[in-house]
Amino acid sequence: MLGLLAAGCGGGKDSEDKGTEKSAASGGFPVTVTDCMGAETAFTEAPQKIVTSNASSLEILLRLGAGDKVIGTGFPPAEGALPAELDARAQKVEVLSQTVIPKEKLLGSGADLYIDTFASMAGMGGGMGDAPTEEEFKAAGIKHVYLKSTACAPMSKGPSKDLSAVQDDITSLGAVTGTSAKARELVAGMKEKVDGVQKAIGGTAEDARPTYFFFDFDAGTKQPIAVCNRQVANAVITLAGARNVFADCDGDFKQVSWEDVVSRNPDWIQLGVRDRGSEAADEKAFDEAQKWLEGNPATKGLKAVKDGRFLRIGSERTTIAGVENATTVQDIARAVHPDKVK
Repeated sequence: MLGLLAAGCGGGKDSEDKGTEKSAASGGFPVTVTDCMGAETAFTEAPQKIVTSNASSLEILLRLGAGDKVIGTGFPPAEGALPAELDARAQKVEVLSQTVIPKEKLLGSGADLYIDTFASMAGMGGGMGDAPTEEEFKAAGIKHVYLKSTACAPMSKGPSKDLSAVQDDITSLGAVTGTSAKARELVAGMKEKVDGVQKAIGGTAEDARPTYFFFDFDAGTKQPIAVCNRQVANAVITLAGARNVFADCDGDFKQVSWEDVVSRNPDWIQLGVRDRGSEAADEKAFDEAQKWLEGNPATKGLKAVKDGRFLRIGSERTTIAGVENATTVQDIARAVHPDKVK
């Protein structure tokens, strides 16, 4: 499972990981990366035909300049979801499935590398059948690696509080695809944004940091889905100087009740809407999410709702690993600490 694929899932790096990291950072081959359980995958050259499981790894590859190597993807980004310079290229990538790529289609894709954002495809595809085994990947000539920042999250040893795992994923993908220089540039840009926020809010006392609820409107309103402390969104919220109201929930996502949300009475609510492909469509979806909270008897009395403290920030750049996580840190910080973050 890729991540800096050399990085361990939830803690420090041992001496073997450091050796692998050094190899990856050198910008040459061979490169060896490890999964969440420590299993190694070696690359003697850059892959030429890559399939991505969803828009997260696809976007990272596009930003690295390796998008021309991607021959297919699952969970494709909506048209207009990515910045203009990336969107046109993303729309040219063959869509192998709107959701999880079916097993036989993936194994017959001709790929030499599959980048998997999920810890397990079981249960995600709704009738897609079993995921390929590692033996089947090998027989098809496909190396199988993961984005550790998301795939390893449920099994990590502690809460996600920074973006190091995301940055490690970018570094590893850069090493594997021979684009390490661009990876370093992207990681440096992320660190600069986050460091600027930390400098501005670093001295803020814990009780002066507002409580925050990520409302995943598109996951349904009957029973909310909380982002827990292993999810990358927890790191984004924490780095922005807020307190995730479900930070006591171990794991990445959890189905909770509206009673749970009401009892935590957040100061701020992010209207987590997935990109609709245009600014007008996004605004309409944000409006719908806000109106639902304002009209629902269980939520209209919440502090954030009564005070109109809503953030209109898309789901993808909050809960899916990528370069834009750092931008989201800035956006949240500007909203919740306007006197400190300009």
